Amino acid sequence: MAGHPFAHPIGVHVGPGLTDENELLGGGPLATAAAMDADGVQIFLTDPQSYANPKPRPDADDLRASDVMVVVHAPYMLNVATTNNRIRVPGRKLLAAHAKAAAEVGAYGLVVHGGHVLAADDPAIGVDNWRKTFAYQEKDGGFPLPLLLENTAGGGNAMTRDLDAIGRLWEAIGEHGAGFVLDTCHAWAAGWDLATAVDDLRAITGRIDLVHLNNSRDPHGSSRDRHAPLSEGEIPTELLVEVACSADCPVILETPGDRPAHAEEINMLRTALG
Repeated sequence: MAGHPFAHPIGVHVGPGLTDENELLGGGPLATAAAMDADGVQIFLTDPQSYANPKPRPDADDLRASDVMVVVHAPYMLNVATTNNRIRVPGRKLLAAHAKAAAEVGAYGLVVHGGHVLAADDPAIGVDNWRKTFAYQEKDGGFPLPLLLENTAGGGNAMTRDLDAIGRLWEAIGEHGAGFVLDTCHAWAAGWDLATAVDDLRAITGRIDLVHLNNSRDPHGSSRDRHAPLSEGEIPTELLVEVACSADCPVILETPGDRPAHAEEINMLRTALG
C-alpha cells in the first residue's frame, strides 16, 4: 500500500458525498478538511443505506490530486458473507462498483464491514463467501485498491466481531491482500481489551491499515455501536491515544461534533502522536 506525506495522517468522516446538503454548504470534503486542519477525509459515495451504484463525482480530479488522504466507506448494508443470494450476489457487484469509484478519486482504501450469516447458518459459509468474493473479482483483474475490512460491534455470526472469527476469516482471505480497519468503539463494544487490541489483531492479520478512533457512549462489552467524542465517552482518552500510537497508521475520526470540535480533537491527537 502506498505511503502518505504525513507521518500519521489524521482525518475525519465528513458526509455521504456531494449530494449531501451539509457537504455542499461546506464546499466539499477538501474544504472541510482545510477548515479542520485535517490530513484526511472519509466519505461515502452514495447514501450509506442505498444499493445504488455510485455516480462520478465532479470533484474526482481534485480529490485524486490533493495531498489530503481520502478514504471511502462502502454502504453499511452491503453483506457478501450472507447465504441469502438476493443480498450476496448484488452485494458483490455493488462492492466492485464502489471499489472502482473509490479508486477513481484516489482513495487510500475502501472500508467495508465484514457482514454476517443468519443464526441458523454455519459461519464457515460466510468465510467461504468472502473467499469467493475475492476469487471472483480476481477473474476481472482484482480490486483496484485495497479492501479494508472493519471489525463490528455486535450481531450473531458476524464475520469480524470477535478475534477468533477474524482469525478464521483471515485464513481464507489474507492471501488475497485484504487490509484491516480497527474501530475502537466497535472493539470496546465487542469486549476486546483495547490495551492489547493492536498486538492481538496484528498477530492474526499481520497488519492494521487504518484506525477508526472513536470513543463509546456505552459500557465495555455492551455490543452497542454508539460513538462519542474522544474525551467524553466510556473509554479513557489516554487508552485511545495509546491505540493510535501503537497502530502507527492513518487515523479517521468518526466522532460526533462540529468542525471546531473535530479541529480540537485533531490538534490533541496530533500533539500526542508527535
